[in-house]
Amino acid sequence: MNLQQLRYLNEIVRHELNISDAAAALYTSQPGVSKQIKLLEQELGFDIFIRSGKRITAISEPGKTVLQIAQRILHDTHNLKQVGEDFHSQDSGTLTIATTHTQARYALPAIVKQFIKQYPKVKLSLHQGSPTQIAQQVLSGEADLGIATESLTLYDELVTLPCYEWNHCIIVPPKHPLLNEKKLTLAKIAQYPIITYDFAFSGRGKINAAFDAQHLNPNIVLTAIDADVIKTYVELGLGVGILAQMAFIPERDKHLRMINADHLFKASTTRIAIRGNEHLRGYAYHFIKLFAPHLTRAVVDKAMNR
Repeated sequence: MNLQQLRYLNEIVRHELNISDAAAALYTSQPGVSKQIKLLEQELGFDIFIRSGKRITAISEPGKTVLQIAQRILHDTHNLKQVGEDFHSQDSGTLTIATTHTQARYALPAIVKQFIKQYPKVKLSLHQGSPTQIAQQVLSGEADLGIATESLTLYDELVTLPCYEWNHCIIVPPKHPLLNEKKLTLAKIAQYPIITYDFAFSGRGKINAAFDAQHLNPNIVLTAIDADVIKTYVELGLGVGILAQMAFIPERDKHLRMINADHLFKASTTRIAIRGNEHLRGYAYHFIKLFAPHLTRAVVDKAMNR
């Protein structure tokens, strides 16, 4: 039994039991992966996978236990490497952040600029995706940190910490009738076609809940995962936009107007996610503190060790 076999096992599961895809991700051959898994099964004395011919169809019950142990071992091995790297080189390495378009485009640029200035030897990568994809990347170890507003708290294996609260706003073209309203209401907004986020993104659940609470059925004509796409179609006059307030920049969005909607929608909370029992490099703690100053190393460690 060796670490290579455990990596092969984990990668097969990560690629939905497709050995060819796992082998490609590991830069090795399919027969080589299959042989190592067979050797591991022979040593253990039972089948980790259920097969139909040469195709893997499921994980056996004892195989699920093996997988859990293998993932713990691989995680601890990763942590040991992190400790060694921290000791030998505190200001160089890699840091991968999985996040949404809105965070990457509007919340992170100033933070990234400051971080790169302080840690020029650290290779920083931003992976954009849906909140579910972000959580999975952190869980699998593809990303060191995840930043999103939705879904992260649904995963017990993740430690999630609140970073900041934000609100939605309404955006319209200049001279739109809603600009003349003294007190904007959801009923008045619902009179127009609406362009907003896809359900999984940027507090969309809060938008739906607000309309539902007033028994309104808004005409949502277009959804997108990208705030810039929403603004583009609002500018074309196709509807009223409901947008994360951070995504409206007056000096750039000169052909649009923003209406405050703090009183219409509940605030959303952006969170940072870390895999449980992860050993973070020193510069990762620094990145977290740059993004959310209240999340000091002591606060993060306390949350990680619960």
